[in-house]
Amino acid sequence: MGTGAPVGVRRRGLGLGWDQVALALAAEVPVAEIDRIWLFAPLWQEGREWGTAVVIRRLEGERRRVYTATYMIATQGRERGRAKITIDEVGDGPSVVVDDVISGVRERSGDAEPPTVIGPHEWFGEEQGGEEAPHDEG
Repeated sequence: MGTGAPVGVRRRGLGLGWDQVALALAAEVPVAEIDRIWLFAPLWQEGREWGTAVVIRRLEGERRRVYTATYMIATQGRERGRAKITIDEVGDGPSVVVDDVISGVRERSGDAEPPTVIGPHEWFGEEQGGEEAPHDEG
């Protein structure tokens, strides 16, 4: 797999694929209820880029709902710029259980680096995003 782009930029949730994920997510999930977003490092292969984020939504009390948000975007050729975005609700539970599950996913991902945690304000702005996410998790 090639790198094709500066990983540091894309891992912070910037770039055409992440922009389209943020738009699709805002259409399906109330932005003010988003707690945290984990960005897994994008992969590049054969003129395509794939990215995955895990999104945590606050519910009542300590409950959280978990979504996966993925994209595939063509980076070369006639299809360049075309993307497929998928937002899936994958479960919910108490905040502490969700944190443990995310920790397990991070360990099993096999990525050289852990996913980057961002707050919703980084995708949606201060006026729409929830609380700022801690950046020391990893």
